Amino acid sequence: MADDYFTDILNFDKKAYFDKYKEEIMEKSMNQYVYTGYPAVKTPEHRRRSVYETYTKPIEETYFWILEHMTTGREGFPLIEKITDVFTAAEQSAFWGQSSTRLGVQQDKVSQYLATIGKMVKDMFQLVRELRILDERIGYYEDSNDRSSKSRESAEITLKGIYVDMAEGGSKNPSSVFGMARELQFTSLPDLFFSVHPPTSREVDEYVNKLEFNEAVKRVLKRKLRSFMQWKEHTSKEIKTRKKFTLKYMRQHYDVIHMYLSWIRPYLRNIARILSESMENKKITSADLVSAFEGSLIEVEYIVRRMPKKNKDYFACVLATFIMRTRPDMSYHQEGYRHQGPLHTGKIEVITRRYAWTEEDFQNYKKLRAAEDFEIIGRIDRSVKEAMEGLGNELQKYLEEAGEETMLMEKRKKEPKKQKKKWVNNLVGTFITIKPKQEKPKKKTKKDLVRIEKEKKAADKAGAFCQWLTYKNYKKSHGFLSW
Repeated sequence: MADDYFTDILNFDKKAYFDKYKEEIMEKSMNQYVYTGYPAVKTPEHRRRSVYETYTKPIEETYFWILEHMTTGREGFPLIEKITDVFTAAEQSAFWGQSSTRLGVQQDKVSQYLATIGKMVKDMFQLVRELRILDERIGYYEDSNDRSSKSRESAEITLKGIYVDMAEGGSKNPSSVFGMARELQFTSLPDLFFSVHPPTSREVDEYVNKLEFNEAVKRVLKRKLRSFMQWKEHTSKEIKTRKKFTLKYMRQHYDVIHMYLSWIRPYLRNIARILSESMENKKITSADLVSAFEGSLIEVEYIVRRMPKKNKDYFACVLATFIMRTRPDMSYHQEGYRHQGPLHTGKIEVITRRYAWTEEDFQNYKKLRAAEDFEIIGRIDRSVKEAMEGLGNELQKYLEEAGEETMLMEKRKKEPKKQKKKWVNNLVGTFITIKPKQEKPKKKTKKDLVRIEKEKKAADKAGAFCQWLTYKNYKKSHGFLSW
């Protein structure tokens, strides 16, 4: 069973990541070096940076031009995945007001879904408790109907006690077994009722006629036993049917909870982007954003990948980061004043980094970035999971009965196959304990190391070509100084 993706993000160790991959140090200005929060590149040549500022043309063109150039053509990188897409705006800007309105709508939806999920999780506890009681009662019926069961008599007595208390109303009812013993002096009736156990309702008369008691007692006993046997047969079917429907209802509850969780995640992602912690910190500390001005900060990041020929493990990866400081221009149609969305002009900084990464390296980087802003999603998933795990193994058992493949608890791992003992062990094993050799992790051979180094070089070469070609062609196509 796959691990919960959002729980993995929540438990991601950023320090351990940078212990393995090292953190990049970049020269921000002359002899001034800063940590960037990115995995270290091999050399400064593995990183290229360009800055473009215009207040007459939309900067979206730069983003899409670079994206198309990297991913299309003969040497294009076909595998692309967006990693980061966050923004923030000045508090007094119209852009911030528009995004806040949309944020409020999504927050309302999230609160509604969370309230529903909480109520349904609470109902799950009641359903599991009800199923537990039904299982207990069904156990009495099964033992009572099984003539070979050693506990048949105790099960029959228990059911008769339930019948007297629930169906007849106990000793308060004069017509009950205990009521007739007290009111009508049928003192032997309770003892006979709890000691005679006919298998079916049709055998009641035969069992009672064998008893050596007066006819009045026998008549009352027949009436009570026949009534009990009919009650037992009908309630047995009723309880089994009730359990069947309760199982289906619980399965429906479980599926709906997971459906709501899947619905709520897109809203949480959008909220996390709008209320990105890193961008909110920049809003407070960055001098690029002034509260009274129309301004916004946008950060977009994606990775393009390609597997070079003859490579098996290492991809050529180019990480493109776009940091934009824009002045949103909220344009409207004159007829009807219909809103057309903001037009962004301003400054765009493009930084490309190239790496030779395996699939595992790529997934680790994705988790690093996701852990920064999407912690709330993993927290909600984990809280629901922990609440359901509080029900114990019973929830899993009932879901399996209902035909549901549960995702809550890990299934027991299969026991490893026992290794056959060699004949030497069998011969001396009675006297000497021979410890089996522990399997050591396979060390990479010299051939493997050479192959890995070749793959890294091939991936680096492909990434360098894409990175340089994009940088050069962008400058030439836009009339910048190039050589």
